[in-house]
Amino acid sequence: MTVHAKTALLGSEWVHNLRVEIEDGRIAALKSGTEPKPEDTRVDVLLPALANLHSHAFQRAMAGMTETRVAGRESFWTWRTLMYRFLDRLTPAQIEAIAALVYMEMQEAGYAAVGEFHYVHHQPGGTPYAQLSELSQRIFSAASQTGIGLTHLPVLYTYGGVAQEPLTGGQLRFGNDVERFLQLVEDCKPLMPYADSQIGIAPHSLRATSPDDLRQVLNATPRDPVHIHISEQEKEVTDVEAALGQRPVDWLLSNVDVNERWCLIHATHMTDDETRALARSGAVAGLCPITEANLGDGIFNGAVYIEQGGAFGVGSDSNVRISLPEELRTLEYSQRLRDKARTVLVRGEGSVGQTLYTGAARGGAQALGRDAGEIAIGHLADLVAIDRSHPTLCTLRDDQLIDGLSFAAPDGTVTDLWSAGRHQVRGGRHIARDAILNNYRAAINDLLEDI
Repeated sequence: MTVHAKTALLGSEWVHNLRVEIEDGRIAALKSGTEPKPEDTRVDVLLPALANLHSHAFQRAMAGMTETRVAGRESFWTWRTLMYRFLDRLTPAQIEAIAALVYMEMQEAGYAAVGEFHYVHHQPGGTPYAQLSELSQRIFSAASQTGIGLTHLPVLYTYGGVAQEPLTGGQLRFGNDVERFLQLVEDCKPLMPYADSQIGIAPHSLRATSPDDLRQVLNATPRDPVHIHISEQEKEVTDVEAALGQRPVDWLLSNVDVNERWCLIHATHMTDDETRALARSGAVAGLCPITEANLGDGIFNGAVYIEQGGAFGVGSDSNVRISLPEELRTLEYSQRLRDKARTVLVRGEGSVGQTLYTGAARGGAQALGRDAGEIAIGHLADLVAIDRSHPTLCTLRDDQLIDGLSFAAPDGTVTDLWSAGRHQVRGGRHIARDAILNNYRAAINDLLEDI
């Protein structure tokens, strides 16, 4: 397979008339200054495609259902109660149909891979399915339908709070002790949909596991990616500090070997010292700006983190809206609103959009344990093409293109996308769009009848 791009981003440099040769899902050769050949897929602007590092796929079907104010102050915690009620009705077939829709939408938005933070494991009430991995297999089927790159992250969720309260209500579908959780991880490994698929682990949070359980699962999985919700809400920080004697980020960095295989999701509420320490650890800060804004979580300590050279990536989390450009602009705009300044998330001088995009590309690939994040020989062919003729991009120089994409362009500039060489988006549409949409509509109609 070969791709010819009029313009392409290689590292931090723009090149013209680039021919990309793809073999077995990886980039085998790069030749700039070439004329297109009849067999080439021709595109306008070629970029490394980002990984969406944090997704709860099933929540996509809730979008728009939780935006009505009720008596009392709305918060993350009241939203979570509604989410539990919703998932109590989801069947395996509905979870698969929703996930397929989400992954299709991600690819059309420019994401080549996803980290699925998967915590719905059991039947309503908590009884395991006949196959412990039943719902993980539904995620694998959705990934197969869409061709998206997948890092599957089964979640360890054992307690209802940091004081090790028992699980209740909707949480019962999440629950595993360490032994059953590790069995689930092993059951999933031979079932992964593609050779480029990965499996990691996701201790849900310091409030949903215990220090001893966390050490056990880390010792049992010494090389896999590790994702954890860390400090999304101020109440979470207060509760963890009361129970463990330290704030969540501080406790984790002090008690666990946090390194490059870690991704700390929603590292929102950090002191400057915690921020610098996280940046030095080599871990990735997993940021979900649209969801964090939707839930009123707070604003990431971005300027301090970027100044320290910290790694970061972005994810769509609740999937209330799937838009890669909007994640990047919301991340930067939140910093501008807080600091009453412009061009915050760039060290020294340079393009903010390109800094955000390339940083998120590298950080997302690192978080998913994926050989991607730039257009380079040997890397997975996670590639995205955009339409430079769009009115928001057509007047821009090469070095302004990603600023235009990040801060001016609407959705719909993606023309093509490859996930490990699988050409899944063509002419702006996913190749399986009609079948996925029809299946989703049938599944969601059945679900709405039960709500």
